[in-house]
Parts: sequence; C-alpha cells; structure tokens
Amino acid sequence: MLRVARQRRTQHQEERDHPLGEARPEDELIRRLYREFGSGLLGHAMRLTGSDRQWAEDIVQETLVRAWRNAEKLERDPVLLRSWLFTVARRLVIDDRRKRSVRPQESELTPSDEAPSHDEADRTLAAIVVAEAMNGLTQEHREAILETYLRDRTVGEAAEVLGVPPGTVKSRVYYALRALRRALQDRG
Repeated sequence: MLRVARQRRTQHQEERDHPLGEARPEDELIRRLYREFGSGLLGHAMRLTGSDRQWAEDIVQETLVRAWRNAEKLERDPVLLRSWLFTVARRLVIDDRRKRSVRPQESELTPSDEAPSHDEADRTLAAIVVAEAMNGLTQEHREAILETYLRDRTVGEAAEVLGVPPGTVKSRVYYALRALRRALQDRG
C-alpha cells in the first residue's frame, strides 16, 4: 500500500511538472542547458548583437531550439556543449547580419511617402488645362481671378486695381469660378 501511494505521488509530481505526460530526455536536456548555460549564452549573444537584448534573446531561443532538434547528436560533456552552443549562437548572428545586409533597409513611412507624389509632367499638364480653361473666360472674369487668386490680393485691393466696386469683384470671382469648374469638368 505504501509503495502504491509513493508511485501515485511520483506520478502526480511528474504530471504537475510535465502536464503533457512523461518528460522526454530531450526536454530535460534543454532545461539543463538553459539552467547551466542560459545566462552565459545570453551574455555572449548580447556582445554579438551589440547589446540588442531582443535580438540576443531571439538568438538564445533559436540556439536552444537547435539543441533540442539535435539532442541525440549532442555531446554530454559540459565543455563541448558550451562550445557548441556558443558557436551556434555566433553563426546565427552572422546569418542574421547577412540577411539584413541583403534585404532593403526597413524604414517607417512618413506622410509624404504615403501619398503618391506628382511628377513635373503632371503639374505641367494641369497648368496647361487650367490655362486653357482660363482663356475660355471673359476678360473681366479672368482679371478678377488673376487679381484675387494668382496675385493674392484681397477683394478691396483687387477692386482698386480693376477700378470697380468690391461687390463687382466678388460677383465676377463667383461666376468665374463657376465657369472654370464647369470647363475643367468638361475636360475631365
């Protein structure tokens, strides 16, 4: 009876330690490797990565994954294991650096990068279309647009230059813009 109770206690302890069932030798090896070499391996990876902690942790994790995959081939001598782990970590960092040098540098988009920029040909074409539409306006409407929008004058200043009352300038600008909008819509 005492023997059965011990077995149950041992099984219960193993199930708690290893919820998926009995521990495999490879799993225990990885735990041992992490306990014995984890901090030293992390320090080594930190030096190799220029103190990039996230990258160094990724290197340690990948090194232990490779040890797990090759568990049956690994030497059990601690000196040889340490040497193998540090070599794998160094090679992983070298591989990562090579990958980074081959692929384009990552950068964040700025608002100017997100919107497509117009090249000079588009601007020239737009200027020609607007100029043709402006030529279709009457002389009075064209002058009102020229003084208010292109020369950036107020309605009062434009009225003085044109020699007409400010209300007339406002009216001409209103009808000129309406005619321009219609002409540009017709041109697509």
